[in-house]
Amino acid sequence: MVLFSFVTESKYMNFLYVCITQSTKSSGTMYDYIQGEVTELTPAYAVVEAGGVGYYLVISLQTYAELEHLSSARVYTHFAVREDAQTLYGFATREEREVFRLLVSVSGVGGNTARMILSTYSPAELANILATENAVLLKNVKGLGLKTAQKIIVELKDKAAGLGSTGTGSPAQTIAAGTDETRTEATAALTMLGFGKAASEKAVQSILKETPSAGVEEVIRLALKKL
Repeated sequence: MVLFSFVTESKYMNFLYVCITQSTKSSGTMYDYIQGEVTELTPAYAVVEAGGVGYYLVISLQTYAELEHLSSARVYTHFAVREDAQTLYGFATREEREVFRLLVSVSGVGGNTARMILSTYSPAELANILATENAVLLKNVKGLGLKTAQKIIVELKDKAAGLGSTGTGSPAQTIAAGTDETRTEATAALTMLGFGKAASEKAVQSILKETPSAGVEEVIRLALKKL
């Protein structure tokens, strides 16, 4: 009886393991969108409360700019599942989500890299990079090497025509703030995105020296191209 019980339990556990392993290899849309109050917002993530539940959404700088002055919003989602992590990504527009999905469809491009690309370039800018096959410009994105940039261009250049054409994915304009406040917020945002504080401060200082009237979102975008 003990042996039978052990074998049955072992088979059952193996069955559970197989089911879990298979399910963690899938990804896509668990929810099409979440609509509710924006309770927390940073350049790296947002928390949207809907139905008494706070959803932690990993976002790009583009989505951050769209949500920055909103108290409530509809955020489109993409649910990514790996063996070691489950991540819910959020996007201000369907267009940005579609670009994200195109990027992660390329072998070797993960969600975080796709997010960094979208934080550095708008869909329209990315469409131009793909159309002109400018791998040198694309590899400026943090964590993206020349070979991967070239691979993205090869696989997506024929799909570039529609990117940025709807006009709904452009970041909201940011009102220029005082230089000190802009410097502090931009540096903090870059640090949250994974850049070193010293390097971030140097990049922000350089940009503000050249363009003192630049707003926080513009400074971050320019810094991402320098770092």
